[in-house]
Amino acid sequence: MKRKFLIVAAALMGCMQMSAQSVKIHGVLEMNRYDDGDQMKSQWIGSLYDEEGNYTGKTAFIVDNGLWAMTWDGTTLSAPEKEPAVNMSDIKQGNQVDMEKAQWATDFNLMAGNSGAVFVDGKLITVFSRDEQSTPDEELFAVRKWDATTGNLESGRSDYYPKSATLESAGMAYNPLDGEVYGLFYLTGQSLPSEITSDPDYFEDQDADMTDGDAGYCLCRVDLTTMTVYPITPGLYYYNFITFAINSEGRAFALTSGGTNGYLGADDKIYNADNELAGAQLCEFDLTTGLMKTNTVEATDPETNETYTTQENIFSHGTGYCAQYHRQAACFAASNPNKMYWIGDYNSGKGVNEWGSWSTLDNKEWRTNGLFDTALYEVDITTGDATRVAKVTNRCRFSALWIEGDDSSIGSAYWTKDHSASVNPQPTGITEIAEQTTDAACYNLNGQRVSQPTRGLFIQGGRKYVVK
Repeated sequence: MKRKFLIVAAALMGCMQMSAQSVKIHGVLEMNRYDDGDQMKSQWIGSLYDEEGNYTGKTAFIVDNGLWAMTWDGTTLSAPEKEPAVNMSDIKQGNQVDMEKAQWATDFNLMAGNSGAVFVDGKLITVFSRDEQSTPDEELFAVRKWDATTGNLESGRSDYYPKSATLESAGMAYNPLDGEVYGLFYLTGQSLPSEITSDPDYFEDQDADMTDGDAGYCLCRVDLTTMTVYPITPGLYYYNFITFAINSEGRAFALTSGGTNGYLGADDKIYNADNELAGAQLCEFDLTTGLMKTNTVEATDPETNETYTTQENIFSHGTGYCAQYHRQAACFAASNPNKMYWIGDYNSGKGVNEWGSWSTLDNKEWRTNGLFDTALYEVDITTGDATRVAKVTNRCRFSALWIEGDDSSIGSAYWTKDHSASVNPQPTGITEIAEQTTDAACYNLNGQRVSQPTRGLFIQGGRKYVVK
């Protein structure tokens, strides 16, 4: 496959003014690490029996997986606490075990969203991607629905979706403008429309079976009632996206991991070899076209000194904070569309070693070098600036976040509506035309502006079309 990359500049997302507004942040715990080295601790409850008193062959545990909450008051971040609390005394008295509560506590072990999770109007969807090497393709994704207040598992205990469902995402979020859920999903060649795979200028299948046709991340709409993914544009972006969030104004944002070589500056931010701030980068997507938002800039070829125009991310600087490449979580309070809360890594897993060189941090020294630490960040989406405001106790990492009582999806009645393509078609369709029909700016599938499109798939005036 021929991959075409969007050139994205990296620099600082500097400090921003912190608000004194107190927010209670809820999340789905994905991983943690205690000071003693333990991860995701569990406590044995006992054996499980059915209503007739027959042993089910299963045992019950209290696990760390589940719903957690913490409060940020603008100065201090409280330690995350499991909410609702799961206490052994409420489940087991002496040798007597409340089987219903024991099953409830054990179900939290299934609340993992390593392929994405999302909160919508009091409910949660978690997508867990099983080991592809030891799992049949038809059972790759485990999708489960939860009550976000009680933690009750409502459906999906044994619901599995095939690899072809393309449910692996960097994150999902609710859009209050149209009442739908969107996400950055990773699509392969098998999932691309024929308009793309038949275009040799864009796509080249090496062995004619699409197995090498990884397409990258694509902005998609997803129907959470059927877990059907509807691509808006093909998978065009090859960045290591780590999270995705939509604010109350319907603006969609993602962060890249930003792991890079560099050095730690006096301001505790990462700089590259050119003394430019590096790190995770904020990106904005157009939910109608699926394109990353860019600006047209002039650049100079260092070899020929010729000038040319190219497209760069509208945020021309990075955060200065590097996040390791795994899914993380971000969200907005509905009442503040300009501030994104992000819980990410404290560093990229690299730093200055004992010899003064920049290299991978020593795993043995993780308690002091921050290798596994996580932190709460505030990202100002009006400027692209970011601030690390507090470390998170026990290095908690989350697969979904939302603000208590202040989420855009609350009261949306999402779960009672029909979200199928028949009643909610994609915002743009592919139309075959011979030439441009509007004066609107025209972009190719890499988000680059083109003046005279010739052959292939383009986007213009919010519509996708094929030039034959």
